[in-house]
Amino acid sequence: MSTIEAINLALHNVIDPELHKPLPELGMVESVDFDSGLAKLKILLTISGCPMKDRLKSDIKNSLGDIKEITEVKIIFGVMNEEQRNNVKKIIRGGREKFIPFAQPDSLTRVIGIASGKGGVGKSSVTVNLAVAAAARGLKVGILDADVYGHSIPRLMGILDKRPTAIDQTFIPVENYGVKVVSMEMFKPERSDPVAYRGPLLHRVLEQLLSDAYWGDLDLLLLDLPPGTGDIAISLGQLIPNSEIIVVTTPQIAAAEVAERAGRIAHQIKQPVIGVIENMSDSECVKCGEKLSVFGSGGGEETTRRLSQLVGSDVPLLSKIPFDAQLREGGDEGSPIVLSDEKYKKIFDEILDQIIVRPKSLVGVRLNINT
Repeated sequence: MSTIEAINLALHNVIDPELHKPLPELGMVESVDFDSGLAKLKILLTISGCPMKDRLKSDIKNSLGDIKEITEVKIIFGVMNEEQRNNVKKIIRGGREKFIPFAQPDSLTRVIGIASGKGGVGKSSVTVNLAVAAAARGLKVGILDADVYGHSIPRLMGILDKRPTAIDQTFIPVENYGVKVVSMEMFKPERSDPVAYRGPLLHRVLEQLLSDAYWGDLDLLLLDLPPGTGDIAISLGQLIPNSEIIVVTTPQIAAAEVAERAGRIAHQIKQPVIGVIENMSDSECVKCGEKLSVFGSGGGEETTRRLSQLVGSDVPLLSKIPFDAQLREGGDEGSPIVLSDEKYKKIFDEILDQIIVRPKSLVGVRLNINT
């Protein structure tokens, strides 16, 4: 095998950190030359100013480290033209035009909307900690911050002011803690800018966030839905008919009555309600150990009772998450509590144990495997 052949073979082990495919497969290796110990490579970036340029340079040099004939590596970076970028988009979309991958019959991704009847129940915190706990178990996880008006996922995930890499109309989700994240906040000129969209436009925004992002192969996609029963909740059922819903409530009985409506709208548009999570549940006083019911009690049980009666089958209470200031502090700091607290890690792991078992068989579903 010649040295140039060895170099090309080694480059197949270099994976683009955003697109997660080998550089040669994406057409990023324009030329490879070797002369007197010097390996000279021309690498094409998808866009100018690619944030992963330094990472690519390091990975390429490391991949060539075992080729004894090479004493020096020189990497020249260029930028793809429009035709080359279009080819990349076709590759990452499997040769298909723009589409929502999770709505396809052959999709293996579980899509779960995290819903609530009203705001302030900790729905976003539940979404983030559930996603990070799933990623820690080796699952490929994404979060779509579908709360267009009250988006808070970027702060909770520690990715404030991060922007996705864009390849024309396709963009790469921002990743942290092993979770891919897309939020409306990432596309606003300023974080403080309000979003003032009417119903039809909201549907279009959700559709674009789902179809224009290159999510890759996900095991689990969580959608942080806006509170209530508005346009986004209905659009999710239309755009991804196989999506499922988890309802989040607080222990307060009045909150449970409102939370029931979120499950009711899901049931009306044929989305399975797979469980209820009671957030801000009983906690222990740090001084005396006495149980504190700051937000009342019984809300989770009441919500499951109402929803079970509605759908005609058992809607389980997946967990009661204790109220703890550390949960809020972790969110403010962009460090989900499951990363630092074993008690909460166990709670979210137990929720995962209940929801990652598919209710339907995969028999007859085409697997994305090429032989």
